[in-house]
Amino acid sequence: MTSAPHAHRDAPPARVRRRRLTAADYQALGAFRYALRRFLAFSEAGAKALDLTPQQHQALLAIRAHTGPDPMSIGDLAECLLIKNHSAVGLVARLVDRGLVVRRASAEDRRRILLHLTPAAEGKLETISRNNLGELNRASDIFRELLGTLRQLHADGVWTDPAPSASDE
Repeated sequence: MTSAPHAHRDAPPARVRRRRLTAADYQALGAFRYALRRFLAFSEAGAKALDLTPQQHQALLAIRAHTGPDPMSIGDLAECLLIKNHSAVGLVARLVDRGLVVRRASAEDRRRILLHLTPAAEGKLETISRNNLGELNRASDIFRELLGTLRQLHADGVWTDPAPSASDE
């Protein structure tokens, strides 16, 4: 008797007993959420201090952090920011109007628009990023503590990793 491919994904997790979440578990999650919100508020304030909206800052960071073989496209930006393509087009247009981004057509596919930061954008982004890294460093203890809690919760079988989807294969 042979089993169907991937049948093991339909089987329940090997752990038969799951413990209930404790007050400490909820406190760790609450502390993490609070640390994330504090960081996001800090980052948003830093962007506003340099006359950027939080979404403009996120776009500049996404463009700068892009690791693909080509510069980031508008479609890549939409995917990275989890927004619709037409929203990314509008966001990029505002960044171009402010002199922070330059759009160039791809040499291989003239329909594909590639995004490049201007020196002004690079300067703003570096200032915000240096400040954000400092804030992350200040919050590192809570993140480290939460990671330890997450590892323990996983070991305790409080949750199991979901089976990979077909797109993960």
